[in-house]
Amino acid sequence: MFQRIRQQWRSTRSALVREGQEFSADLAEERGWFKAALWLVVIYLVATAAVGFYWSAQPALFDVEKLAFSKTSVTERQSLITGVATTAALIEVTETLLDKRGGYLTNDVLPPGVWMDNIPAWESGVLVQVRDLARVMRESYSRSQSQSVEDSALKDAEAQFNFNRNSWILPSTEDEYRRGIGFLEDYLARLIDSNEQNAQFYSRADNLRFWLGTVETRLGSLSQKLSASVGQRRLNTDLAGDSGARQATATPGEYEVKTPWSQVDDVFFEARGAAWALVHFLRAVEIDFADVLADKNARVSFEQIIRELEGTQTPLRTPMILNGSGFGMLANHSLVMANYISRANAALIDLRELLSRG
Repeated sequence: MFQRIRQQWRSTRSALVREGQEFSADLAEERGWFKAALWLVVIYLVATAAVGFYWSAQPALFDVEKLAFSKTSVTERQSLITGVATTAALIEVTETLLDKRGGYLTNDVLPPGVWMDNIPAWESGVLVQVRDLARVMRESYSRSQSQSVEDSALKDAEAQFNFNRNSWILPSTEDEYRRGIGFLEDYLARLIDSNEQNAQFYSRADNLRFWLGTVETRLGSLSQKLSASVGQRRLNTDLAGDSGARQATATPGEYEVKTPWSQVDDVFFEARGAAWALVHFLRAVEIDFADVLADKNARVSFEQIIRELEGTQTPLRTPMILNGSGFGMLANHSLVMANYISRANAALIDLRELLSRG
């Protein structure tokens, strides 16, 4: 009887050992799969971060004059057809917006684009300037007077550039903007063709002032948002200078303005993108409106505006945008950017006043 019990115990123990070994093998296999999955996730995140870092590089400035020469057969600035430089610059800036590293990121729905916010903010700044110039070309540059018929290609181009900037598919933002580029290329081809007379570009002081007025308001807004990175109390000057002025709703006489810390870098890169686009557009306008600037003796003033905006494109020496206080230990990149933008805007206001004189 005892021998039978011993045999049963031995068989039970052997079964338990086998089950334990099988369980250990299963557990080791599960741990192996878990480790493999964990390594795949780590590798994916590292690779995605590396791609995001590569995509974060901002495009360099390009030579507007060489670009204009490439569109025609001339090699001297004086021989360029009026309007070619501005139109070519608008096309190239928009193409760069779409074809830079990573392409157009604002409407991305997958990593790493969906995780990035600095470059989409930069794209927003560029896009605003593209839309403004496209509107001015349709309303002013291509028309001799207020009763003139607008150019159909420029009308369609402006509509395309005002398409929703966040559309991912059906239709995608990129496809709509490329259609706008196609309309601009059609206008440019007719502008260059001496046999075509229905595409015009009028280089006049009033036309230039019209666009510079739009630029002035954009730079003023950006300067205010950049300066608000440290926060400050401001007096309400909305109705100052006009005793009969009224507004829809009452506002306090003094209020605090401060950009949320989570949006400081977005405002910085938006201003950087706007300045990047404006440098090219101003360089192009300097060519197409050369006679107007010379007549007003305004070339040096115009060049100074460009110099100030080029200062905003200085490479960053830090991996993040710092938001130190105005006179604190840490730098405040927003205030540095606001300084360049404000000086450019002040010079632009003086230039508009100069162009308004007879």
